[in-house]
Amino acid sequence: MEYTVQKLGRLAGVSTRTLRYYDEIGLLEPARKNSSGYRIYGQAEVDKLQQILFYRELGVDLEKIKHIVNDPSFDGPLALKEHRQQLLEKRRQLDLLITNVEKTISAAEGTVKMKDIEKFKGFKQQLIEDNEKQYGEEIRGKYGDAAIDQSNAKMLNMSEEKYAAFERLGQEVLDTLASAVETGDPAGALAQKTAELHKEWLSYTWPTYSKEAHAGLAQMYVDDERFAVYYDKANPGGAEFLRDAIFVYTGMNK
Repeated sequence: MEYTVQKLGRLAGVSTRTLRYYDEIGLLEPARKNSSGYRIYGQAEVDKLQQILFYRELGVDLEKIKHIVNDPSFDGPLALKEHRQQLLEKRRQLDLLITNVEKTISAAEGTVKMKDIEKFKGFKQQLIEDNEKQYGEEIRGKYGDAAIDQSNAKMLNMSEEKYAAFERLGQEVLDTLASAVETGDPAGALAQKTAELHKEWLSYTWPTYSKEAHAGLAQMYVDDERFAVYYDKANPGGAEFLRDAIFVYTGMNK
């Protein structure tokens, strides 16, 4: 079946302006234009628009979607399976937050008791899922599933006070790193204080500490730009400086 831009817009619940914009940027071009110059969309374009809207719902920006769906190797059925998994994860998160809100209401009304640790479970779960989505493959490959699962469990079981301390310490690492970078000396007192604070910060989530693992993580900060940007955004060269400071602190060679 074929659709004009108006009919496709009504079918998909998007504006004709949006469809025209998608055409202009090369994201979703019509199958053809008829003799009157109207855009005509076929089944392939309908299916492609569905994929685009799935990616939009998951928060992917248009430029990245364009790259994905226009790739000759794009696998529609596989993408649908991935969408399903991501939506299920999103639903689990929403269900957890809804349950949290409902229990908080009941606690406020005095019908149930709610532990402080329960009040933040949904938010910490979201943090874990975000980290898994962004870094999961790399860190699980490096440290193994058991270690990462134990780390996630420690995060979920943190009390409100401990989680707040974890957040404060993370910021202290960044602040101290900023001052240490200015010295230019990874072996200096400030740099070594940063490495010590970083170790303390890791202890909140790591099941066990080892110098080898600490040094390995520091190297990953430099090797993977997704990790490096966290330390480099406020302190250019911060990831590499922190790596060098941790190598000195742990006694590990580059």
